[in-house]
Order: sequence, then C-alpha cells, then structure tokens
Amino acid sequence: MDNTIAIAQIVVSVILMILILLQQRGTALGSAFGQDGGSAYTSQRGIQKHIFWATIATAGLFLVLAVVNLIKQ
Repeated sequence: MDNTIAIAQIVVSVILMILILLQQRGTALGSAFGQDGGSAYTSQRGIQKHIFWATIATAGLFLVLAVVNLIKQ
C-alpha cells in the first residue's frame, strides 16, 4: 500500500509528459509527424481539443496524488 500512490504518481507523470509533448502551439497535430500544418492558428479542433482537456485532467490528478502522498507521509 505504501508504494501504490508513488507508483500511480510516476505513471500519471509519464502520461502527463507525453500529453504535453503532443501539444504544439500554432500547428496541427499532423506537423508533429512530418506534415505541413499551415501557419494560421485559430482554435483547437478535434484531437487537439481532446489532448488539451486530457492534459488538464491529468495535471489535476497529478496534483491530487502529490497532496495525498504529502499528507500520507
């Protein structure tokens, strides 16, 4: 039980890093994989919007796990 929260926090942190690296300011997701994304950035659409909200939720979960880990010690 002692290691469960620490392991969960490590897993969530790796997921959070992946989600942050998938986000690119000013271009579409396709440019991360070699496609030309254009130069105009208007709003988040499709998968970018889902990645954005997943990043926020994962960051919130990471903070909750950090506080629980801090209180538990």
